[in-house]
Amino acid sequence: MKVNRRTAAAITAGGVILATTLAGCSAGDNGNGGGAQTDASSSLTVWVDANRIEEMQEIAAKFEEDKGIEVELVEKEYGDVMRNDFIQQVPTGEGPDVMVGGHDWLGQLVQNGVVAPLELGDTVDDFSEVGLRAMSYEGVTYGLPVSLENIALVRNTALADSTPASWDELIAAGQAVVASGAAQYPVLVQSDPVDSDPYHLYPIQASYGAPLFGISEDGSYDPDQLLIGAEGGNDFAAKLVEWGANGVINTSITGDIARDEFAAGKSPYMLSGPWNLPAFQEAGIDYAIEAIPQAGPEAPTPFVGVQGFFVSSESDNALAANEFVVNYLGSEEAQLALYEAGGRPPARISAFEIAAADNPDVGAFGEVGLTGVPMPAIPEMGAVWDNWGSTQSALVNGTAGDPTEAWQAMAGRIQAAIDG
Repeated sequence: MKVNRRTAAAITAGGVILATTLAGCSAGDNGNGGGAQTDASSSLTVWVDANRIEEMQEIAAKFEEDKGIEVELVEKEYGDVMRNDFIQQVPTGEGPDVMVGGHDWLGQLVQNGVVAPLELGDTVDDFSEVGLRAMSYEGVTYGLPVSLENIALVRNTALADSTPASWDELIAAGQAVVASGAAQYPVLVQSDPVDSDPYHLYPIQASYGAPLFGISEDGSYDPDQLLIGAEGGNDFAAKLVEWGANGVINTSITGDIARDEFAAGKSPYMLSGPWNLPAFQEAGIDYAIEAIPQAGPEAPTPFVGVQGFFVSSESDNALAANEFVVNYLGSEEAQLALYEAGGRPPARISAFEIAAADNPDVGAFGEVGLTGVPMPAIPEMGAVWDNWGSTQSALVNGTAGDPTEAWQAMAGRIQAAIDG
């Protein structure tokens, strides 16, 4: 799935119930198959998307065989509707026991009191740190991470036989390829005329020493430490002006254009996620997936999106739900099965190592993701995106005026919006 600030586009929810046994139906059914269970000893209801439901059937059948508890799988389209249905139904007792979802839903789920803390026990060391951080809120783990997704540098090996160590050197190498007539763009970074693309630019910004937020002692983002206005942000803002002026970044190069132009062999480098690989493969591009070169004094840290499973705070069978999520969906076998369904690096370390050996692309993206940071799921992000993207766009297009003043004004607006 493509990731940017508009990823959570509204989609419709499905309601096809796929029961894994013939006996036992949920009481209090709401018409979407998501009814809460009145017989806490006999069943669980799980909302899952179509991409994973086949693999989930085998996992659910194993749980039923071992525990004698029926698992009813309800197919729902992944997205806003699933999340909103969960938020609305759980307080009424009509929601599921377990739901698949993205970590960027977590702030809203916790604020509405609809998810329960997850007890990982001795399994906590089995999962990647970035996966666990993503599924935690204010130091409390609420979800089991299953898969990771992030961007990396994709290199066209026919146009560039190596990747320079620094971002400036990469730009220079790309410009040399353009000057030779072999390419049209030194590097492709998708953007938008109005909103830029802070998601794709974030590893570069963070490398200059201007991350969004500081980190609390419990490892969570601290909105009281807004760091985007740090001195490094001024340097990054000046670079955006420079890159816009010399054509390195062009706000007219949307995600689809960037994908198609790289697939056409028009650039040696691109910042991309795994969602674009099918287009590159179909076009016959030989590519390598590598770490993003360092732009400033700090290591680049791409945003990482994590998907996993949450347990309802109103589940009538909370212990069984926790057991199913942690010890069954969290098992190496299950995480590999779900990897086969989605093609994204597993969050369980042992499963990732197996997947990486099986598929070098998954391994390469996963290795970059392990150096990244979770995309913030805190409510304060609502005050960030619009100011952030519009300022970046104005800087790239040369319409922002003095870059330091523009960047600091943006930081001020974000701070004021967070303060309310």
